[in-house]
Amino acid sequence: MPSAVVAACLYIAVSVLQGRRAAHRSDASALPLYSLAVVALVLHGYAAFSGMQTPEGVNFELLHVMSLIFWLINITLLASLSWRPLQNLMVILFPLSAVAALAAAFNHKTTLVSGHLSGGMLIHIGVSVLAYAVLTIAACQAATIAYQDRQLHRRQTRGLVTLLPPLQLMETMLFEIVWVGLALLTLAIGTGLVFIEDMFAQHLVHKTVLSLSAWSLFATLLWGRHFLGWRSQVAARFTLGGFAVLMLAYAGSKFVLETLLSNG
Repeated sequence: MPSAVVAACLYIAVSVLQGRRAAHRSDASALPLYSLAVVALVLHGYAAFSGMQTPEGVNFELLHVMSLIFWLINITLLASLSWRPLQNLMVILFPLSAVAALAAAFNHKTTLVSGHLSGGMLIHIGVSVLAYAVLTIAACQAATIAYQDRQLHRRQTRGLVTLLPPLQLMETMLFEIVWVGLALLTLAIGTGLVFIEDMFAQHLVHKTVLSLSAWSLFATLLWGRHFLGWRSQVAARFTLGGFAVLMLAYAGSKFVLETLLSNG
């Protein structure tokens, strides 16, 4: 619990400092800021994994899984900073990560413990969580693009818009993230077909249909980008729509986790 509290405090501090840095267009080195973010990630990761360990097995209760998802989101975000300027997303994602870390730390439910998961099922769950993490970043990017495009069309170029990279670069980054997310989602669905006995059984058809629907939306978006030149608002709508469907499939309710794990 102490590690989660310290991680949450560091997340908030980094978010505030990055917000100020962006607002003042500071040219100072961001290394100290990123160092704090790495420390927060280490502490969050320790809290997330230790909180999921029980004598009976791994605790996959929803709040613990959400904390793990945000941890993976932040790792993906920091790793991407080496080639894309996504640092301002920390202002949005880090406070949410702080809430997720604290919620998991103070949650003592163990209703979804399973000590009998096969290696294949663990691979499926891990890839699914990673796909959700990457596509969460895509959704945040899409929401930012929608706002940026709307403000530019209204010729309102003050405030947050001035802190963002050019719209064309923002769109390029969005499609790069969606490509990675779709690849991971494809792998998640593929491992589900291999390691889950019947993905279209009555208790899993909800998850399967929604996952395939989300996959279709993201695939259609990439097809439209390549052949029809879709941009800005269209790209944002497809990305947010696909993410909303995916959220229903993976985190909309405990139903998915309960049935996935209790039948693993």
